[in-house]
Amino acid sequence: MIQYSLHCSNDHHYDAWFKNAAAFDEQQARGLVTCAVCGDGAVEKALMAPAVARSSSDKVAVSAGHPDAAKIRDMLRAYRQKVTSEADYVGDKFAEEARKIHFEEVAARGIYGEATRDEVAGLAEDGIAFMPLPDLPEGHN
Repeated sequence: MIQYSLHCSNDHHYDAWFKNAAAFDEQQARGLVTCAVCGDGAVEKALMAPAVARSSSDKVAVSAGHPDAAKIRDMLRAYRQKVTSEADYVGDKFAEEARKIHFEEVAARGIYGEATRDEVAGLAEDGIAFMPLPDLPEGHN
């Protein structure tokens, strides 16, 4: 899996996951990559720094000393709250429900839940748009 920071011609910025770099290129060529905010098809990769982990169990962290850390944490917390208050929790059925919505087998709606690595890879491979929901430590931050 690879995560890209993307932006559209309307200057919306967002992140998206793909099986690999070739999957992004193939989906973009087929017109499947669209802006998560406005649906614009003129999407390009934005400049980004790679996140390199030493093992699959390593976590990526941001220093609390960053000048905007509190602001960013508050924004992520607000984003998570908005999603969880307005979308349906589908638990471990996330991949199944996302496919049903994507293929218009059920009415479109916001959902959130859990998915395995294999399920995430399958969704990305099928061109189904989704985003990871940030998991933020509460209380002590």
